[in-house]
Amino acid sequence: MEADRAKRSRVHAALSDASRLAIVDELSLSDRAPSELAARLGLAGNLLAHHLDVLEQVGLIVRFESSGDRRRRYVRLDRQPLHALGLPIASAPSSVLFVCTHNSARSQLASALWKERIGTPASSAGTHPADRVHPDAVAAGARLGLDLSHAAPSLIAGPLHTVQVVTVCDRAYEELDPDPSWWHWSLPDPVEADDPRAFDAVLADLDSRISTHIT
Repeated sequence: MEADRAKRSRVHAALSDASRLAIVDELSLSDRAPSELAARLGLAGNLLAHHLDVLEQVGLIVRFESSGDRRRRYVRLDRQPLHALGLPIASAPSSVLFVCTHNSARSQLASALWKERIGTPASSAGTHPADRVHPDAVAAGARLGLDLSHAAPSLIAGPLHTVQVVTVCDRAYEELDPDPSWWHWSLPDPVEADDPRAFDAVLADLDSRISTHIT
């Protein structure tokens, strides 16, 4: 109990700085590259690096390499410490479009899960659509009560200003010209893992992002 209070105290201390709180607010909806955070929040690179170090030390963020452009890195929020603090969550947009490269797994699962958990309209598309939804994605969805049996990949097309775009693939995010309003959720491609458990892991990540911080 004492150790838990001490941990929560360190998290509160980290969030007492307005810039670090702004970083967490930004990451609560979207993974971001450090350069994007610096530009969006008006922070110098060295100051941003310091704030990210503090947040990482208390377990609030993780930094990792892009699965697209390996020279690029992203910052992701770890939602568990915030969930334990009972901090507020964001309101759901009225309509969402999930985008990945092939629209055969991640974006399909995200769309189905969003409709199940949030209940507002959601669709998906790809920059280079596959011929079909991957069978392991269909099976993973079924294990969570999601029906993807009639889903089919489609090509992303405009206009996009009427929906909240959420890229769930580093390659797609880096290939497109993302509007500042877009969200990016950096998820590994389960198809490349060639393991049914990878699809379950993607669904668990999506469920955490959707259920913990959006209502």
